[in-house]
Amino acid sequence: MTGGEALRTGMAARVIGRDVVTATGTDARSYLQGQCSQDLDGLAVGESTESLVLSPQGKVDAYVRVTRTGDESFVLDTDAGCGADLLARLQRFKLRVAVDLEQVDWACLALRGPAATAAGGTADEDGPLLAPAVAWPGWSGVDLLGPAPAGDPELGSWLPEGAEWCDAETWEAARIGAGVPMGGREVKESTIAAEVGLVERTVSFTKGCFTGQELVARLDARGSNVARHLWGLVVADGARPPVGAAVWTTDGEHEVGALSSMAWSQERGAAVALATLQRRVVPPESVLVRWDGAEVLAEAWPLPLSDAG
Repeated sequence: MTGGEALRTGMAARVIGRDVVTATGTDARSYLQGQCSQDLDGLAVGESTESLVLSPQGKVDAYVRVTRTGDESFVLDTDAGCGADLLARLQRFKLRVAVDLEQVDWACLALRGPAATAAGGTADEDGPLLAPAVAWPGWSGVDLLGPAPAGDPELGSWLPEGAEWCDAETWEAARIGAGVPMGGREVKESTIAAEVGLVERTVSFTKGCFTGQELVARLDARGSNVARHLWGLVVADGARPPVGAAVWTTDGEHEVGALSSMAWSQERGAAVALATLQRRVVPPESVLVRWDGAEVLAEAWPLPLSDAG
């Protein structure tokens, strides 16, 4: 069974980069409750939830998963390369509170596919410490997190029976097809949560105040009417435009965004991409993708791409 087949019908595995920050201390819960967009007070020990850490202006500083590991201890994991910024952001607002924040060197074995949700890793002392569930359209499973076992950087000892290793491009195409935004690509300092479809997954409107709440609440009251939206693109003619390629309207008059992620989809026989585009593009709609003098048509679709025609 190939990695692509395992994603669709079994269990696919890949070691992925996740940066991890721990928060411990008598004020850890109350401090994070005021910094995270999700309600952490109702989170039981061992449970996880997705959340945003926002700037005071309501822009996304970090897209995180929060796991409660004790009464006053939490683990926040985020996409590779985003941990230092997350730690700095949390340190910046830590005034007269008893909470210790530390970035730790953990590994992550990601498991996806219909058979992946029951996988919990090994039970011995070298096994993962956490196994939070993942639930995205066509992209469900579990992430095994913890310090890498000595002498096993590839995490082979964590691999459950029946899992198949998945190559990088097949994995990336599946992420793109599901519309999963990634920190440093679709989620940047200027990103508004409503632009990339994260509000429903990451924001509680019934908890108390949190940093950046005003913009999120105002946009939600207006029906999340933002100037840009994250869409999926299916590229024509077997072309493989690079990340950063510009997206234009088909009349060639308006540049409306740029590709933030791209991979070849074996399932579609075409390149698929993610791009946050100006509201003048209303999928399904054809657009032009331009780079280095080349130009190709693409079709913009709502996410997930599994719903595309």
